[in-house]
Amino acid sequence: MESSEDYNKNKDRTVLLTVMAFASITLALLLLAFSYYCYLRNKLSNFLLKGTLKISTVLDVPFTLATGLDGCVVVLIYRFLDSLSLEGMDDNNKGKGIMKTQLTIKEKGKEKEKGVVQVFTFKQLVSATGGFGKSNVIGQGGFGLVYRGMLHDGREIAVKLMDQGGKQGEDEFRVEVEMLSRLRSPYLLALIGYCSESHHRVLVYDFMANGGLQEHLYPIKGSNVVPSNLDWETRLRIALEAAKGLEYLHERVSPPVIHRDFKSSNILLDNGFHAKVSDFGLAKLGPSRAGGHVSTRVLGTQGYVAPEYALTGHLTTKSDVYSYGVVLLELLTGRVPVDMKRSPGEAVLALPRLMDREKVVEIMDPALEGQYSMKDLVQVAAIAAMCVQMEADYRPVMADVVQSLVTLVKHQRQSAKVSSCTTFSTTHSPGL
Repeated sequence: MESSEDYNKNKDRTVLLTVMAFASITLALLLLAFSYYCYLRNKLSNFLLKGTLKISTVLDVPFTLATGLDGCVVVLIYRFLDSLSLEGMDDNNKGKGIMKTQLTIKEKGKEKEKGVVQVFTFKQLVSATGGFGKSNVIGQGGFGLVYRGMLHDGREIAVKLMDQGGKQGEDEFRVEVEMLSRLRSPYLLALIGYCSESHHRVLVYDFMANGGLQEHLYPIKGSNVVPSNLDWETRLRIALEAAKGLEYLHERVSPPVIHRDFKSSNILLDNGFHAKVSDFGLAKLGPSRAGGHVSTRVLGTQGYVAPEYALTGHLTTKSDVYSYGVVLLELLTGRVPVDMKRSPGEAVLALPRLMDREKVVEIMDPALEGQYSMKDLVQVAAIAAMCVQMEADYRPVMADVVQSLVTLVKHQRQSAKVSSCTTFSTTHSPGL
């Protein structure tokens, strides 16, 4: 009997020890799992605090993090919002809301680092613009008023003061600062610096003495720029320089940059009427793969927005090509792209007559009469017609547009030199 009882006790003890061992192992595993969980949570917290959480540009869906009582992330709430792919918070600008953009500039096969832009105090800009006086206002856009100013070193500047009630907001301010601090081209308007002090948001650019191209093509209410009668050669050169600006954005940047608001008022002219592309507040990073698109809400200006983008929200570099074609039409005709006051067949500039050799002259700006050859006109009109094709796939890439315009500009310069020499020779020939 005793031996049987001892056997049962030993058996119970063995089972108990086994259960305890199993429980201990389970507890150890749980502790290990919890430790690993805490480690991951700490890493994630640091990850988020540093602002390195990547936001997808392809789906265009930034997200908001909701946290539980214990501070753990419990849910991701996706919301559709128009934005660029942003990665990281610039250490020099923490607390100022300036985000780093994932942007690699390809120049001769080397990556180009972010350029240096000056951070101004609001007091400095108040001094530079005469207290943002009305007499220094040189323009107004969706971002706010633009003022003419001068730095202490005598450099003239254009200062955009963000209007809190304006169409563009904080996101557009960040995008413009980050884009232009990385993009460097003689055909893009240079960003000198910015101010992000308290609630003030200010952008500082090189001053462009002759304002926007639009102001020289047709009258604009409230413009402070004295319009000039742009001749044929100047218009061709402006078309080429603007095309080179878009070519840089599309071909030399990876992923490409889509301007999304390319129009004549965003092509600024310096003292010599050389053109620079400006206003990158609506710019988007394009798809990294050929033939892809970015899905986003439709933004832009009536008359310049590509039809497929307006209908589907699918944005590609060909959307900019369409906008460029409209600007080229403006240069040819001297008219606004969309004017419902014109007759039904004339409301939109993209007319079938562009491809008609006989009728294309009818839509030309009368101020250009006698300045161009029929051959050059037909070629420029053909480029414009290709750019405003309804089907995006039929539009050329900007590199092809640039190549075509380079040939035309060279030919125009040679013709001008020959004409000048002939005039000089006739004027100074001795009488017979």
